[in-house]
Amino acid sequence: MSLLEAGNLTVRTADGRELLRDLSFRLARGDRLGLIGESGAGKSLTVLAIVGLLPAGMTASGRVLLDGEPILGAPEWVLNTVRGRRVAVVFQDPLAALDPLMRVGAQVAEPLRRHRGLRGAAARRAALEALTEVRLGDPERIARSYPHEISGGQRQRVAMAMALACEPSFLIADEPTAALDGTVQAEMLALLERLVAARGMGLLFVGHDLAVVARVSRRILVLERGRAVEEGEVGDVLRAPSHPHTRDLVSAARRLHGALERMLP
Repeated sequence: MSLLEAGNLTVRTADGRELLRDLSFRLARGDRLGLIGESGAGKSLTVLAIVGLLPAGMTASGRVLLDGEPILGAPEWVLNTVRGRRVAVVFQDPLAALDPLMRVGAQVAEPLRRHRGLRGAAARRAALEALTEVRLGDPERIARSYPHEISGGQRQRVAMAMALACEPSFLIADEPTAALDGTVQAEMLALLERLVAARGMGLLFVGHDLAVVARVSRRILVLERGRAVEEGEVGDVLRAPSHPHTRDLVSAARRLHGALERMLP
């Protein structure tokens, strides 16, 4: 059984315009799928549809199964038991995901309280362990800090600690390193790879940078204007892209990075 299965996933606006059309894919435990496309291709809409967080006025149809259970269109109380506990998301902008008026430690402890029933000293201890796992130096100081008092790279590690705190089986990373500089980005990608492998999670990694997506993914699904145009193993897609849009992405990545060949076996 697949960990996550999407079938004919379609997102429409209130006036019936299709922004995402008939998207289908499967993800097994321990698998890593990269979802790539230009801005407006439907990547983030896919993420929001899966976790039931589409903006008002948009609707999703089709099928999304988590461990064989349908979650697309499920009641909010059901989705509240899924988000954070079984499926977690790391978004591009950690400042948008973090409460500016709440200390970091309390924010990491919140999903532990809500989903694992931890309280008091047990919740604080588990929060510090989560911050330590994402390799934050001086986790006690970080836990006492507010989001604006730590760096962008540290905030993204905090967001990852929050996402992983309840040990979800499926992680969605929606352009989690796009706002980071090259050195910090490389550190975050290495950390993400290590944690996903250690926990055997399924990973959906969303991005527009092919070199970044290819580094952490085993398979790639290419979107163009809300439709899937190509899917395959990373090496196969990089060596012989079949769709014109994929060929454009590969050519652009080679020009910008000069690194794709080094990723091939």
